[in-house]
Amino acid sequence: MNLIVAVDENWGIGKDGDLLCRISADMKMFRQTTTGHTLVLGRKTLESFPNKKPLPNREHIVLTTNKTYDAQGVTLCNDLPQLFTLLKAYESDDIFVIGGGSVYEQLLPYCNKAYITKIHAAFAADTFFPNLDNLPQWKRTEIGEIQEENGLRFAFDIYTRISE
Repeated sequence: MNLIVAVDENWGIGKDGDLLCRISADMKMFRQTTTGHTLVLGRKTLESFPNKKPLPNREHIVLTTNKTYDAQGVTLCNDLPQLFTLLKAYESDDIFVIGGGSVYEQLLPYCNKAYITKIHAAFAADTFFPNLDNLPQWKRTEIGEIQEENGLRFAFDIYTRISE
């Protein structure tokens, strides 16, 4: 299983249920990386999408503890055992965890590759991703070229889980 996330210098990922900033190159990379694959996400992440609808050309599995939640065009599950049962139908490399914070926290131990957009700025975040640079089981295996858009510098890095 993979994950994909944009983080700031403090590994912040969001504020008030929204992204910290919008970078069109990051959105393009996200679209190219996840199209045709299965996404695992939380209810709040789904509700942050345009019109609260699933993204095109991807399957969506929404993990929510709200057993009465209803959403069109997605598969709903209420706990990790149910999620893992559903995920058996997919190749692990075809699965991308896309947030939010609590979903990343629950599923990070099961991921093998992390696509990280590192934004070289600090924002007033209220949601954070674990700093993979400080976790011995993770290693940055690809360092992206520094890019700039609208005054924001960023790079697309890849981290890989290593044997402990």
